[in-house]
Amino acid sequence: MRLIVAAAVVTLVAGCAAAATLPSRSANAFVSNDLAVRGGTAPRGVAIAFLLTDGTVLAQNENPESEWFRLAPDIHGSYQDGTWTQVGSLPSGYAPNAYASQVLADGRLVIIGGEYNQPGNHHPLQLTNLGAIFDPQTNAWTALGHPAGWQWVGDSPSTMLPDGRMLLGQKLTKRDAVLDPKSLQWTNVSDASKADFNAEEGWTLLPDGTVLTADVRDSPNSEIYKPTAGTWTSIGTTVANLRSPYFGKCVRYGNLPRDCYHPPGEIGPAILRPDGTVLATGASPSAGTNGPAHTAIYHTTGRLAGRWAAGPVLPGAYGAGDTYAVLTPAGDVLLFLDGGLWLFNGSRFKNVQTTVGSPLLLPTGELVMFGLGTTFYTPPGKPQARWRPTIGTYPASVVPGHTYKITGTQFNGLSQAMAFGDEYQNATSYPLVRITNSSSGNVYYARTHDHSTMAVATGTKTVWTYFDVPKPVAAGKSTLVVVANGIASQPVTVDVVTIRR
Repeated sequence: MRLIVAAAVVTLVAGCAAAATLPSRSANAFVSNDLAVRGGTAPRGVAIAFLLTDGTVLAQNENPESEWFRLAPDIHGSYQDGTWTQVGSLPSGYAPNAYASQVLADGRLVIIGGEYNQPGNHHPLQLTNLGAIFDPQTNAWTALGHPAGWQWVGDSPSTMLPDGRMLLGQKLTKRDAVLDPKSLQWTNVSDASKADFNAEEGWTLLPDGTVLTADVRDSPNSEIYKPTAGTWTSIGTTVANLRSPYFGKCVRYGNLPRDCYHPPGEIGPAILRPDGTVLATGASPSAGTNGPAHTAIYHTTGRLAGRWAAGPVLPGAYGAGDTYAVLTPAGDVLLFLDGGLWLFNGSRFKNVQTTVGSPLLLPTGELVMFGLGTTFYTPPGKPQARWRPTIGTYPASVVPGHTYKITGTQFNGLSQAMAFGDEYQNATSYPLVRITNSSSGNVYYARTHDHSTMAVATGTKTVWTYFDVPKPVAAGKSTLVVVANGIASQPVTVDVVTIRR
């Protein structure tokens, strides 16, 4: 279930550009900006935003939630000075709040389900099974069906699997299904080995292609999903209790007596870090009163591989239930808690500033946060060289309007990089291609699509994607980088030509 928190006001700080990103404001600086005054139509409020593979941001309006808007950076690559454009609305009858969502390898965005659905949002609980898919080339949504036999979907967990399929869990049961991105057909998969129902869980893709979850109803149990086998396996206790107290009461979602949901509690987001550990955060205090909530650390490598250890106590009084966490390019985790934005460096939390709204990690390395206005934050630090994507083969010259293949390593980054307690998945673990004209400094994003994998932390394995050079790209010598999770590769030189050589 989604907790809606009022936005706060931030302090403005000015400064210089952060390393290894496009020019932006200084590290650890907040800049507030109302993009509505910069031309185009802006949303009145943003419920959630997604990074598309052409470098634009797709954002859902808070009211009505059927409306969507697209933010494009300006010619200098600045999102702070970017332009909003309204795009097509969702199919009639579908305007959800708190749903499952994934950007596919072909660049389209899938959303499905919803805890609520307009009209009548937020009461009673609706758990809609409607869905839709957005095509960034047409700026249009089309209806998407649900898995066979799923009368309810609701605010459900989901993740991308390495092979490009989307894995979805039904909120009220153990049932899981996968979406084929080519046919857009759902296939129910085995769930006999799942320990408990999927409600309130978050799913984290690991470097070996498996999926980690900390159970909520069966807390403190945890499980691993193996896509190749289609099975869940219990991996034992998270050590620290991450679940908020059981709510107990029945929440109605349908007309029949059995349509009664007993919320099992909440849990916080979980983020895979570059060192192979997963920071899993707890929701409101386990004791049921205001007080410290907990974290747990899962190890994917080293002598502790496959084991949990207790992490540091969370700052603040209410825990991390239904809030965001973001992996910064420097490898720290930013956690959105009551009282501010907290940075976890692997050992402790540090308050870095008051925060607002729903965040999204941009290819510049900045965060954009939507709340009272639009706020940008440049996290401190810079990535280690070994974390960067590397470019192997690439075209020496490109023609606007044509498609090219580029190969290399770590094109999807080391993590999905963004997480919420359960619903609202807006990971940025896929490659973007950015072209900068060497003479003018003008910046262009090429739409990427049909990536070879959606796995994270792929190491030295050769991966690839295709990119479409936009027609407005200026001719001449240019540099090209691949960006994943706000981290850019070292640039290569390409020649943009107006005729094929």
